[in-house]
Amino acid sequence: MQGDTQRSGAGQPGPAGRDAPRGPDRSDPSALRWLIGHELRAAREQAGHTQTAAARVLDCTHAKINYLEQGKNQQRPDEVVRLLQSYGASTSDIGRLASLASNADRGTWWAPFADVVPDWLRTFVGLEGLATAAFAYEPLLLHGLLQTRAYATALLEDALRVPVVDVDHVVGLRLARQQRLHDDGRPLRYEAVIEETILDRLVGGPTVMADQLDHLLLLSEQDNVVIRVMPLAVAVHDGLDGEFTLLDFDAARSIGYVEFQDGAVYVQDPDRIGGYRTAAARLRSAALPEDASLEVIRARRAALRS
Repeated sequence: MQGDTQRSGAGQPGPAGRDAPRGPDRSDPSALRWLIGHELRAAREQAGHTQTAAARVLDCTHAKINYLEQGKNQQRPDEVVRLLQSYGASTSDIGRLASLASNADRGTWWAPFADVVPDWLRTFVGLEGLATAAFAYEPLLLHGLLQTRAYATALLEDALRVPVVDVDHVVGLRLARQQRLHDDGRPLRYEAVIEETILDRLVGGPTVMADQLDHLLLLSEQDNVVIRVMPLAVAVHDGLDGEFTLLDFDAARSIGYVEFQDGAVYVQDPDRIGGYRTAAARLRSAALPEDASLEVIRARRAALRS
């Protein structure tokens, strides 16, 4: 559920960006270094080269190659080109990663919220800001990019891992993260499959939940947002193993993200990413179509309003 120190993700700025600045710069050097390092390591391993051999290419230490691949050090474009050429990478891959490396020295957009972002979440926040498309499956709570301010606050007010003094700041980060759905020019293409039972969990009470359902319906009017409901009638499906998120990028390989109570796993192996992508496709097929999903949401909203 992509938690900011709690497992319920980003919040909402309102469909017209009423609560957060519109179209913020989503640069994040640490996330870019992480992406570049992952691809450098994958290219080296595919070529059958050791880190020691790579170090000879740059005339540097084994430790530096390790740091470059972990994203701890900034990768210079010329170093990226020399390494990939030695691995026999394609011209297109060399140009793509060199371009990424040239953009990895900008500021971090979420720096004002750094004090409430745990170490294990920082990479995800950066990657989410850089992504062009996302798919999320959620079994228990609405995914973060769908939450209203009141819904997110209700989740945090009595959270074990969020001090009361930090609640407003954490919600503020969620508002900023959700702005990706409303960015001018290239908003995040976002698709979520949510369990029907989520609609019946009255987080914050009937009034808060009624407003939340209104917000889901309003978001669904955007061309870049698709919400599907997994009905209770589907007893067995590919999401029963738990929540997951897939992030796609223009100039980097896709990343999977699986969050648990006090940390997260970043899925990078192409075969495993393929498995998650297959699961996402099967979840889409098993869930209600978009129009039918919205009818279910409207029915729940009508019941709460009455």
